[in-house]
Amino acid sequence: MSEKLKVGILGGTGMVGQRFIALLENHPWFEVVTIAASPRSAGKTYEEAVGDRWKMTTPMPEAVKKIIVHNVNEVEEVAKTVDFVFSAVDMSKDEIKAIEEAYAKTETPVVSNNSAHRWTPDVPMVVPEINPEHFEVIEFQKKRLGTTRGFVAVKPNCSIQSYAPVLTAWKEFEPYEVVATTYQAISGAGKTFKDWPEMVENIIPFIGGEEEKSEQEPLRIWGKIEDGVIKKADDVKITCQCIRVPVLNGHTAAVFVKFRKKPTKEQLVEKLVNFKGLPQELDLPSAPKQFIQVMEEENRPQVTLDVDYENGMGISVGRIREDSIYDWKFVGLSHNTVRGAAGGAVLCAETLKAKGYITKK
Repeated sequence: MSEKLKVGILGGTGMVGQRFIALLENHPWFEVVTIAASPRSAGKTYEEAVGDRWKMTTPMPEAVKKIIVHNVNEVEEVAKTVDFVFSAVDMSKDEIKAIEEAYAKTETPVVSNNSAHRWTPDVPMVVPEINPEHFEVIEFQKKRLGTTRGFVAVKPNCSIQSYAPVLTAWKEFEPYEVVATTYQAISGAGKTFKDWPEMVENIIPFIGGEEEKSEQEPLRIWGKIEDGVIKKADDVKITCQCIRVPVLNGHTAAVFVKFRKKPTKEQLVEKLVNFKGLPQELDLPSAPKQFIQVMEEENRPQVTLDVDYENGMGISVGRIREDSIYDWKFVGLSHNTVRGAAGGAVLCAETLKAKGYITKK
C-alpha cells in the first residue's frame, strides 16, 4: 500500500491506548499521527504525558514519543488530522457515547474498544471471524447520524473471547445452554501488580458489570440485522461468573455446554481446527493464521505458556471432555488486551478498510 491511513488514538495514555500504540508500530496499513487524551495531558509530548506509566513490556515506539497530545474534547481539531480513530477513552458511558458520535459526525470513523455503544441498535459489535456481516448496519447508522463516511463500530468485551468463538465453531451442533466461569487478568482493569498490590496471591469473585456482558454480548454477536438494527439471538442461554485472578494478561474460561445435536469429540476438535473467517480469507495483517488451537495435554492451556499464541490474536482450547451433567466441557484462553481489546479493534479496522468502510479522507 503506497500511503498509510492516518490514525488517531483517543485515550492514548491509558493501558489500552498504550496497547494500540504498541500494536500499530510498523503496521503496514495504519500510522499513528495523532494522540488525544484528557485535558491534563494535552500540550505535553506523549512521552511526558505517560511519564513512568508505560505498561507495555516492549519499549515506547520512538515515532510517538514527541507527538504533542491533543485534548480529546477538541473534536474538530483532532478529527481534521486523521482518516479514522481508535477509541479507548476513560469516561462515563454517557460521555463516551457522546464523544464517539461527535467524532463520527466529523466524518471520522470510530473503531471503539469501549462498551458504551455495544448495545446501540445500529452500531456493529464485531469479532471479525464471527460476524463481519454486521458491519452492513453502518449504512443505517450513517442515515441516523447524517454522515457519509463517519460511523462508530465496536468490538465486544474481553471476557467472551475465550469461549464465544469456540461456541461459534460448534454452531451446527446447536449449543443451547452454556455455563461459563471466567478467570480474568488484572490488566482487564487497566492495572499491573505495581498498581494493585492487593491482587498478589488474591482472588476477587466480582467484576462490576462483567457477568451481564459475558452472558448477553455473545447473543448480540450471533444476532441478525432486521429493520436496520441488530436483533440478538434467542436460541442460546448463557450463565456466567467472572472472577479476578492474580494474572497480568490472559482471560481463562471454564465452560460447560449442552447441545441439541450430539457431537463426538472428533467432530468438536475438527470444527475448531478448521474454523476460519473473513480475516483469514483476506490474509489481513493482524489476523492469526490459525485462529483456534486445540491442546491435547491435560494441563493446557496455561497463561504463561499460551497467552501469546499467534501474537496474542489466537485462542487456545484444551480439556475438551464429556461431562456428567452437561454434554461437553472445555477450557479456553485468550489474551485480554490483544485479542480482547486493542488487537481485536485493529483487526476490526483492517476488516472495515478491506470492505471499503474506512478510506483516506
